[in-house]
Parts: sequence; C-alpha cells; structure tokens
Amino acid sequence: MQQSRDFSLHGAVDLGARQTAAQRRQQAASAAGPGNQAGASNANVIDVTEETFNTEVVDRSRTVPVILDLWAEWCGPCKQLSPILEKLAVEADGAWVLAKVDVDANPQLSAALQVQSIPLVLAVVGGQAMQLFLGAVPESEVRAAIAQVMQAAEQMGLPGVVAGGQEPGEAGQAPRGPMGGGDAFADAGFGEAQEAMERGDLDGAAAAFEKVLASAPGHPVATMGLAQVDLIRRVNSYDQAKARRDAEDNPDDADAQGRVADIDVAMGKIEAAFDRLLDTVRRTTGDERNQARLHLLRLFELFPPRDPRVSKARATLSSLLF
Repeated sequence: MQQSRDFSLHGAVDLGARQTAAQRRQQAASAAGPGNQAGASNANVIDVTEETFNTEVVDRSRTVPVILDLWAEWCGPCKQLSPILEKLAVEADGAWVLAKVDVDANPQLSAALQVQSIPLVLAVVGGQAMQLFLGAVPESEVRAAIAQVMQAAEQMGLPGVVAGGQEPGEAGQAPRGPMGGGDAFADAGFGEAQEAMERGDLDGAAAAFEKVLASAPGHPVATMGLAQVDLIRRVNSYDQAKARRDAEDNPDDADAQGRVADIDVAMGKIEAAFDRLLDTVRRTTGDERNQARLHLLRLFELFPPRDPRVSKARATLSSLLF
C-alpha cells in the first residue's frame, strides 16, 4: 500500500507528448472503424488522459472504485495483464471501472503518480490512490486484489458500492457507511486527512485520522488510514537494500524482519510480509517473538477486518501461540 498521490497536474505542458497522444487516438479510431473505437464497446473500460483524469478517475472514485492500469505500447507484460483487467471490468458490470493510462502519451500524469516501472496497477477509492501490484500477475491474484478493493470501498461507504456484494440498485436503499452516513469521506476529519495526504503532509493526515478516532473509536476507515500513514513514515525512513541484507543476515531479529515486512506490504506483497513475520514468530521465543507478533498485528490494521489474507494470518498466528 502506497502513499496517496497528488493528482494536481500544474506545470509545464509537454506539447510533443500531447501531439503523440492525439496521433495515437486518431490511429486507434481509424483502426477500429466507425462505432468501434477503443473503449466504446464497454463503458466500464475507459482511456484516460491528463485532461480527463480528474473527472474520469478522481471524481468518479468517490462513487465507485477505479482501477488504474498504467501501460505503454512497447511493454510486453502490459499486453499480458491488460486483457485480464479488461475481462474482469466487463464481468464487474459497473461495480468498478477500469481506467487505462498510456504513460508515454501522458508524462505529467505519470510523474504525478510517481510511475517508475510498468505495468503498474493502482486502486483509486474516495479520491485516494494505493498500489495494488507491479508487473504482470496471474488472473487469480488480480481477482483477489480487486476483491480487497471492493471490501475497502464498502467499508468506506461509497455510494455506488452496496454491502454484501450486491449490484447498485438491488437493495431498497442506498448503502450506509461505517459511520452511518452514505459516504464516510463526507466527515470533515476524512476531508482534512485526504487533503493532507495529497500534499504529502503525513503529520496533518495522522492528526486528522486521530481526530476521527477520538470521536468514533475503532472506526475502520480511520484506523486503516492512520496505519497507512504510520507505514509510509516507517518505509520512508529505511534504507531498503540494507534492510533486506540485515533481514537475511539476522533471521531471528524481529526488528530486521519487521522492516522488510513493511517494505513488502508497501510493494503490495501482502502474504509474503505476513509469512515473514509468522515465520519469525515460529522460530523465536521471548521478547523477539512478542515483538514479531505485535508488528504483525500492526500490519493487520492496514486492511479491512474481513480481509481473507488477514483472517488466514490471524488463524496461523493463533495456532503458533496457543
């Protein structure tokens, strides 16, 4: 899970890239023929540019989750992953939307999203983005990741996401968020947290989430938000290469294993992170064991309570301790 990205695209305009983008859109339209242009076959798969990003992705994500596929024509793994995402978006039938971004044609947007390698898939929910995975992954992993996004969206009370996996419109009334309202982000505290995250103010975001928790102890979205801020702070303080060397050299050092688990979670390697700490609990005793246990519980707070990966890891932890 990564820090929310700043979606502001102010600054110099790359005219060459915009010309390239226009040419590609024209070529795609010509190849597809009348009435068959890219994206026209399904409204749940859309092409997004720097000009349309705020409306098509940020604004839309306040109603339903948006899965962001960052790709390029030259990228082989992108051609393996994109069809999987498109297939699942069609199957979802509006429960979430797939937004595709050509990184070569939209360099400012790529810079704003801090794209360093592709294919990169992000989830945008309630105006905030977090990394799902980097590189081509099997369909089963894509399905599992999107299922977690939908659970988080339900926890946040997005208007277009109905509890229990129903399609919007099935229930007799609009879904209600964790605080009892139609949209958890309508709360002033969440607005403050979101704005702080977008400007990179981690202290401000933490304070805003803490304010929500003071008035609504245990609120799941605020708990996850505060845990995310804490994770970002920790990972930003690490020398990642050194952290991995230390963990390899000191397999029973709970601190060393916890640092790599943090990094893995930030990279979307959730089960690997959980397994690392579970293995540490299994190998160690006394203070080291307890420290690994507490660190694992801390990572659980990054996810919805019903996340199956958390449930599985909790069960394993219990079997190791009792």
